[in-house]
Amino acid sequence: MENIQSMSLSAQVKKDLFTKYGKKESNTGSTEGQIALFTQHINELTEHLKRNKKDFNTERSLIRMVGKRRNQLDYLKKKDIKKYRSLIADLNIRK
Repeated sequence: MENIQSMSLSAQVKKDLFTKYGKKESNTGSTEGQIALFTQHINELTEHLKRNKKDFNTERSLIRMVGKRRNQLDYLKKKDIKKYRSLIADLNIRK
């Protein structure tokens, strides 16, 4: 059985994401930083589910997280379309 903590993001990864997308590491509430964090976590959960096909709790969490990211992306699209387009290109997110 896999350790649950291995699925959580390390502090350094979060710090790097917020530095890159939130413009500084203390700006954890920025829309771009939150979307980047969701994307990183979604990618890790997707890899986990490729190895553990019957982990239905993780599958449900993944679906909820994709919905949250979608809401954030919709907000960013309404607020600033240029940032939205550059972010989805940078993070390799499908529309």
